[in-house]
Amino acid sequence: MSLTIRPCTPGDAEALALVGQATFLETYAEVLPAADILSHCRHQHCAELYAQWLADADYRLWVACVAETGVAVGYAVLCPPDLPIPTGPSDLELKRIYLLARHHGGGVGAGLMTTAIEAAASAGASRLLLGVYGDNSAAIAFYDRQGFSKAGVRKFTVGANVYDDLILARSIAAA
Repeated sequence: MSLTIRPCTPGDAEALALVGQATFLETYAEVLPAADILSHCRHQHCAELYAQWLADADYRLWVACVAETGVAVGYAVLCPPDLPIPTGPSDLELKRIYLLARHHGGGVGAGLMTTAIEAAASAGASRLLLGVYGDNSAAIAFYDRQGFSKAGVRKFTVGANVYDDLILARSIAAA
């Protein structure tokens, strides 16, 4: 099976929501209470939110799809930063980079990251930021391999609970 990465279109909102919900569930099912996962997915991974992002000129989204069927299995979202650390006008945030676990290790996550970094560089960004759950060691290791380092911390609410997130950053060169 081969996967392709393409820019999102307005019609991708439902697929992005489904991948977001599935990825969040498979990543945190053994960590977070069920009610928190359901609440978070209902509000933060709904098709309406993705439709808003797709309609916003400040957001760029890409989807990774199975080439043979067009089914979405991952995505990345790039936008202005909304993080509790000092940011500058040339900073961008990788708000989400999600990929179903069965596709980890095949280069698709790195491909999504490269796509986002290249887009940020083309937009004149000098730094890319992201937030990640502080106990998500697999994601943190991935980001470390991609050149990110710790830039701060934040409290992140999921459902009825608050968790510690790391804020990571990496410098990027303009294209």
